[in-house]
Amino acid sequence: MTGVLVLDKPEGFTSFDAVAVLRGLTGERKIGHTGTLDPMATGVLPMLLGKATRALPFLAERPKEYEASFAFGTATDTLDCTGTVQSRDDTPISRESLLAVLPRFTGEILQTPPMYSALRHNGVRLYDLARQGKTVERPPRRVTIYRLELLSYRETDRTGTLRVRCSGGTYVRTLCADIGEALGSHGMMTALRRTAAAGFTLDDAVSLTQAKAMGRERLLQKVLPVEHLFADLPQVTVTMPQAKRFANGGGLSLDRLHLPEGLCGNCRVRDPEGNFLGLGAEEKGKGQLCVVRLFCTQEDVQNENLPRTDTL
Repeated sequence: MTGVLVLDKPEGFTSFDAVAVLRGLTGERKIGHTGTLDPMATGVLPMLLGKATRALPFLAERPKEYEASFAFGTATDTLDCTGTVQSRDDTPISRESLLAVLPRFTGEILQTPPMYSALRHNGVRLYDLARQGKTVERPPRRVTIYRLELLSYRETDRTGTLRVRCSGGTYVRTLCADIGEALGSHGMMTALRRTAAAGFTLDDAVSLTQAKAMGRERLLQKVLPVEHLFADLPQVTVTMPQAKRFANGGGLSLDRLHLPEGLCGNCRVRDPEGNFLGLGAEEKGKGQLCVVRLFCTQEDVQNENLPRTDTL
């Protein structure tokens, strides 16, 4: 089984919990996901089944979108409402002052990862050190905030909601805390919902409750072709002999291919029937389209057991 099943992760579940449930529902043991969601967070969690897990290295830096609720005036050790309160203040914050500070947090910014995170320090997870009461130096990392929009804000209790489109590796709870600090106060995240990831939205997702109620056969009908992960890439169609060579890891002469004009970077490679073989890219100086990542084997091509492809 190869493909993508988009889950709407419920609150209280870890991403690993969701993987475990899906293994039981589908019978597929090889399952990965495109980006961890904290237990308190909900929303889009694309799950990669079977050979689709080979796509994981290409998805880490893809933009993600969130709706995040926040509250100013409270600082916690986790930077969200699940943590222990460390400080409070009653600094008034107007809507105008909040809107004025948001441009500072758009574009490429430096962000210090929170102690309560899955990053490692000398091989140890930061959250394990934090639970021991330890704090270590965390070098700031460059992340990109593509869009930051204030959806709502109440001055009376200093709470509101942001819409965030950001690069992979961005901590939205750190963003909430940093905005609060920039306003001379504190900030914590009170809720988080991922609305888009890896090109999928909530419209593509099924809840775990729905997945359990469907039964295996109906659930498998919701599995999308792995090619959907790369729908934004140009497409190259090859002959059947070329498909067999490509599936065996061999490069294809550019002179014998009909390449999209201006091809630069990765492309989707399909056989004459439109079946998805994998990703290819021109290898400079060799005049060949070389394999970047295969989602089939030579045996798959010979037996026509290729990853399902829908019209993109």
